[in-house]
Amino acid sequence: MKGTLYLVPAPLGEGTLEAILPQDVRTLANRIDHWVVENAKTARRFLKLYGPERVIAELKMMELNEHSKESELAALLAPLEAGHDVGVISEAGCPGVADPGANLVRLAHRRGIRVVPLVGPSSILLALMAAGASGQRFRFHGYLPVETGPRQERLRELERDSSRFDEAQLFIETPYRNDAMVDAILQACKPATQLTVARDLSCNDELIVSQTLSSWKSQVRPDLKKRPAMFVLYAGR
Repeated sequence: MKGTLYLVPAPLGEGTLEAILPQDVRTLANRIDHWVVENAKTARRFLKLYGPERVIAELKMMELNEHSKESELAALLAPLEAGHDVGVISEAGCPGVADPGANLVRLAHRRGIRVVPLVGPSSILLALMAAGASGQRFRFHGYLPVETGPRQERLRELERDSSRFDEAQLFIETPYRNDAMVDAILQACKPATQLTVARDLSCNDELIVSQTLSSWKSQVRPDLKKRPAMFVLYAGR
């Protein structure tokens, strides 16, 4: 009998597991011995929070990150084929969403392996919930272009789609480009468009700012250099 592939959420930043993960999730993760992780060092630190009594060095860890090749995925499923349960951890948040874990999940389905997503924090859904934008229609775009011209063009396109279809447009940015992204949005989009910027969601240092672009221009900008931020652009009704 094949094992089960569990998608195990990780915290989005500093904070206690008890505040963001149900007890059942923590209990289940604490019994899994085989793991697929983005970074073994940070994964061990995270799993130590799950079960301080466990000998973390004895856990079997295989890495899956942006540098992994498609041809390497089958080997990651070998423990499952042998009957062992395997947990997947992203660097932060829910695995399989905007990270390489999705490739492994897709192959697992093809191999007839049961996939179970576990409850935990998702920066995408948390930001959407806090934005006050359309929750009926929304799209997540990952990272937008870095180059000024393509980025401005893309932002104007997202604003048009948001207004036309009454949908929220979500994307993410790295800490050192957060301020530049806000500047780009202020230049490309209309004053009445709403911008929500959220970082450290569900953490002790959580920040959520949601207001029109005209207000963003007139108020002191919050500190956005600490962590990656989720952006929600909304020009709907």
